[in-house]
Amino acid sequence: MAAANKRLPERRLPVQQMCVLALCRISEPIAFTSVFPYLPEMIESLGVPEDEVARWAGICVSMFPLAQFLTAVSWGRASDRYGRKPVILLSLTCTMITSLLWGFSSSLGMAIAIRVLAGAANGTVGIIRTAVAEMVPWKELQPRAFSVMPLVWNIGSIFGPTLGGALANPYHMKPGQPLPDNPTLFERFPYALPNMLAVILFLTGISIGILFLEETLAAKKDRRDYGLELGLRIKYYSKQALRKTKRIFTRADGNEDSETEPLLKPQFAPSPTSDEEFGVNTAPKPALPPPSFREVLHYQTIINLIVYTLLALHNIAFDQLIPIFMHHPVQDHSANNPDFQPPLKFAGGFGLDSGRIGFIFTLYGISGMFTQFLVFPPVARKYGVVKCLRVCAVCMPVIYFFVPFAALLPDRTSQEVAIFVLMIIKGFFSTFAFPCSTILLTNSASSLRILGTLNGIATSVGAVGRALGPAIGGSTFTYGVKIGYVILPWWVLSFIATIAAIPSFWVVEGEGFGGDADNVEDDEDSIIEEDEQEAEDGSPGPLLSRTDTISSGAISEDEREYDSDDTAREITQSPQVRSRRASSSNRLSRRPSRKMSAPIGMENRTISRRFSSNLGQSFGSAGSYNP
Repeated sequence: MAAANKRLPERRLPVQQMCVLALCRISEPIAFTSVFPYLPEMIESLGVPEDEVARWAGICVSMFPLAQFLTAVSWGRASDRYGRKPVILLSLTCTMITSLLWGFSSSLGMAIAIRVLAGAANGTVGIIRTAVAEMVPWKELQPRAFSVMPLVWNIGSIFGPTLGGALANPYHMKPGQPLPDNPTLFERFPYALPNMLAVILFLTGISIGILFLEETLAAKKDRRDYGLELGLRIKYYSKQALRKTKRIFTRADGNEDSETEPLLKPQFAPSPTSDEEFGVNTAPKPALPPPSFREVLHYQTIINLIVYTLLALHNIAFDQLIPIFMHHPVQDHSANNPDFQPPLKFAGGFGLDSGRIGFIFTLYGISGMFTQFLVFPPVARKYGVVKCLRVCAVCMPVIYFFVPFAALLPDRTSQEVAIFVLMIIKGFFSTFAFPCSTILLTNSASSLRILGTLNGIATSVGAVGRALGPAIGGSTFTYGVKIGYVILPWWVLSFIATIAAIPSFWVVEGEGFGGDADNVEDDEDSIIEEDEQEAEDGSPGPLLSRTDTISSGAISEDEREYDSDDTAREITQSPQVRSRRASSSNRLSRRPSRKMSAPIGMENRTISRRFSSNLGQSFGSAGSYNP
């Protein structure tokens, strides 16, 4: 066969499933980032002295990833055993409960305990990353695919701080202020409202996941999913209702055209069809044993885990320190103040309230969203993820070094503009660094089978970094303010980020799982050989489907739409039959077209082969020819 006749299969992102996964995920960043604007005020309201707020805020933030470190591998291995979907939904449910409890914290000990429970219950990060890798194993699509979940995080980072800053403490209760005689719910628990709204978002995401999220673990794809079946029914009936509504509004008069009214109305009602009716064996695939740690960990995997852990450490430390720095009181800049000796000795902040901090974080999230979706994919494809990661790793320490000097500017407006610009630049590099690190870590795995465990380990060791970062940042901030040097935590952070940049120069991009052009061409050659063998043996080719042989005049437009409804077809088939027919369809779509002789006047069309299943269809049928 000529090379020109080979048509490589087009690789596309599974947009629908990626959107479902994103809707399941969106509630987590909203709940997580909504805490930052009001965290310093909340810690102070729990009886912590003002000069100790940074330390205890850092401890509260670090408890979440510390507990996550202890359970992340278990969540990952559970997803390898029971499937991605049920474990994701269970983790989201647990996170929803702990988010609600956090808003009703009445003491510092209770707040810390709830953060520990929240971290232990949160295992979605690594599992969702694994699901994305299983959906999109091709390297050329990975920059866009792996930027979706960080994009979701950035979108959540827009709404989370806004909700937290606007809804927290609606009655403006001051720390230590006595309650009125008959306090309302939000006077007793001033920080409960944003978390109650987060629960609604969690319930929405969990419901969408139950109804529309498909399993990506190969060993569990054949398992019957009652939630997905219900979702397919909802999709089908919704489409039918929309079509009926459309016909009502587009009908010229009250009567149907007698020429297009079908004699027999469709009587189809969707119902799951068992595979026994098709004579198909539905025995589930045997579950593979969980991979050993020796299979999962090798040199490049370990290097990527180190890079990811250190990246998480200084990034979360920055995100936790920034609102504390903004909330910290402004220092007297007069020459008579012995504690103010710039450019090194000063201990002032910005004196902003939670609403203003939330607004700045919202703008910060918006900029990250545009960078994630519009800038990162083309730049990563052009320069490669390794080079992008190294540039980001080198530049972030410089940003940290200059952050504290924004407080030295003479007026409040210039201070806010300066800190916002520095946040935007840092966010730009973070937006590049995390997806690049994730792609490199994913492609360092030796097979898809170990990916769940690997991402569980990545979540676990990354949690160590996210636990150490706030603890180090909060402690050094408290100590730096005491000795009069607020630059201390930022320069410590800059030093850590400099050390973190070193292992990025040892990272090498792996092969990935999607194959390359050579593999695809080999597959095409095998398909062509099979076709030639079929022609020699005289075996029949693919039969026409009903939609291919439908008559243009004998069936109405309504019935034509009905027969072309993909959802109706999906509902009546079990997952096993759908997967087999889909793979068969994909294979047939890659077969090279053959030239056939045609009657005079019909040279531009070829007549499809006709067998017993096509008898009774005339050559006048609209779909009997392949133009």
